[in-house]
Amino acid sequence: MYKLYTRPGSGGFVVEAALALAGAPFDQIDVPKKDPPDPAFLDISPLNQVPVLTLPDGSSITESAAICILLAERHPEAGLAPAAGSPARADFLRRMAFMSSALYPAILRFYYAHRYTADAEGVKAVKQAAVAEMDRGFAILDKALAGRDWLVGERLSVADIYLIMLVAWHPDVEKAHVAWPDMERLWARLRDHELMQKLNVAHDMWPT
Repeated sequence: MYKLYTRPGSGGFVVEAALALAGAPFDQIDVPKKDPPDPAFLDISPLNQVPVLTLPDGSSITESAAICILLAERHPEAGLAPAAGSPARADFLRRMAFMSSALYPAILRFYYAHRYTADAEGVKAVKQAAVAEMDRGFAILDKALAGRDWLVGERLSVADIYLIMLVAWHPDVEKAHVAWPDMERLWARLRDHELMQKLNVAHDMWPT
């Protein structure tokens, strides 16, 4: 059985969604923020970050995008991603890599700006640059959604859930609803999704 180490409001949101859509049973372990961190948790998450997924063989994997891609491969019948070798597979990998390498780090720089500067006076500038990077990335994905129901392929995938998780963390969520209409169209559809509503109760990702 899988074990998911997570906490409310974290990237565990998309991993919980992937596990639920795959119908994969898992034990959930909530990891409180602690300073100093728990040494046992550092053994499986050296950066002291959640989510972490421990696999049935006892090995562990970090990074929410990597976890989602792995779950899609391990549970192909769930359709969490376009099938390997399909025309949409390359686009799926491209979007997941972009969101995890460009958007997610920008969000972290905003909310943990003090970690990204040695100058106490520089926090404001770090936050401003982070928001600009978020906005640039979300604009790219909004354009990619034009005329499409889903970010990749012809059905819901973990890429869509990953995207709406990220946009829900935008510091000006009202702006997000208006600035990127095609992304808002996708987000509105998922806000009505029964599973997303259930997860939102635990994670408080957006107002109900």
